Amino acid sequence: MNMGLNEPMDVFRDLESEVRSYCRAFPTVFTWARGYKLGDLQGKEYIDFFSGAGALNYGHNNPAMKARLLNYIAEDGITHGLDMATAAKSEFLEQFRAVILEPRKMKYKIMFPGPTGTNAVESALKLARKVTGRDTIISFTNAFHGMTLGSLSITGNSWKREGAGIPLQNVSFMPFDGYFGTDVDTVEYIVNFLDNSSSGVPIPAAIILETVQGEGGINAANFEWLQRIEKVCRDRDILLIVDDIQAGCGRTGTFFSFEPARIKPDIICLSKSLSGYGLPLAMVLIKPELDIWSAGEHNGTFRGNNLAFVTATEALNYWKDDSFTQEINDKAETMNLYLQDLIESYPEIQGEVRGRGLLQGVACQVEGLAEEISQAAFERGLLIETSGAENEVVKLMPPLVIDEIGLQKGLKVLAESIGHVGNKLAPEVARQKTETSEKKHFPAFCCGFQFGSGVVIRGRGV
Repeated sequence: MNMGLNEPMDVFRDLESEVRSYCRAFPTVFTWARGYKLGDLQGKEYIDFFSGAGALNYGHNNPAMKARLLNYIAEDGITHGLDMATAAKSEFLEQFRAVILEPRKMKYKIMFPGPTGTNAVESALKLARKVTGRDTIISFTNAFHGMTLGSLSITGNSWKREGAGIPLQNVSFMPFDGYFGTDVDTVEYIVNFLDNSSSGVPIPAAIILETVQGEGGINAANFEWLQRIEKVCRDRDILLIVDDIQAGCGRTGTFFSFEPARIKPDIICLSKSLSGYGLPLAMVLIKPELDIWSAGEHNGTFRGNNLAFVTATEALNYWKDDSFTQEINDKAETMNLYLQDLIESYPEIQGEVRGRGLLQGVACQVEGLAEEISQAAFERGLLIETSGAENEVVKLMPPLVIDEIGLQKGLKVLAESIGHVGNKLAPEVARQKTETSEKKHFPAFCCGFQFGSGVVIRGRGV
């Protein structure tokens, strides 16, 4: 049956709450997904540079995970088990210890809260307060940690915070790395508050941070800054919590995003791509001496998703050596070089490349431009979203397993979308820049990167 676009979308408009968002940004009915591609009811294919907001690092319907999951279901494996001991959980725990923890010499207890990222954050905050006896948390400008009340209290975005309907308290916000520009040392700024008894900022239970602020605008913290924040915590008996829900599970190259900084958080929050398959699963890693919970003191009906344990165990196979990290880093460098050339080719967008690994973006100083680029990309078959306080950043998160052809195609569509929007900003300048860019940078692929060709493109790596 040949249905128009509006007809199949009507049911969502008529019955689903006004709170829906992504189906407004991507107004089509998707029917299938595989690897880095999705298809809709109209037969149109899309390249996915969105990855389920970071929940699909290994692509859609990863074949190895799917086969393992289907086999588990066919054998009547346990689906719902609260936090009871199950074979699926046991296998996951053993593999996580062997593949992730032991090679990194990390000793943590593992807690399974409810199956979403905000559940992990809520339990981390609760435990930090229980351990220290303090109630304040230090969070950062542009932070995003979730939409439940505790997580929302440490989220910076005012529009999201207003949705709480009540005062959000027991938090002190401090400037993230680079928030005031390169000339202001924000660690020293924080220290001045903490060490001044008249500052009004008490010594907190914990400092919580993202090493790369995904929703906040793709702001990547300098490794030295992270090390200095860790020292601030150690010197003052403050717990350090890293929210690795979006930046972790390989998104920045290493399994944990903080590995290159060589810091050792007290508590680590994981979710999103932890299951590998897009199934809900969250986990909190706790240094053993901090694991002072009483049995059942924090719980949830759907903690410990056994179907997710099955696919998460399979996902760990990617991390048995360093080859996957190298693949991600190679793709990240390609993306970074490409984006650097794009902003040089289209100065009218006033772009700045941000991010690390395969969590990168282009911040546009022209109001509303990033959203226009995202919309133009969707119309051309590429899924990307925006981030930042004013949705000013075009955010790119392709699946980590995307091949060179898929990456090239997606970047080409992005270039075409920027060119389209740029034409409206400055038609003649944009036309000339498009012609120059195609001739200068992409001899084999129009607005694409010539992989494996030995061609060097200007720019800087990640």
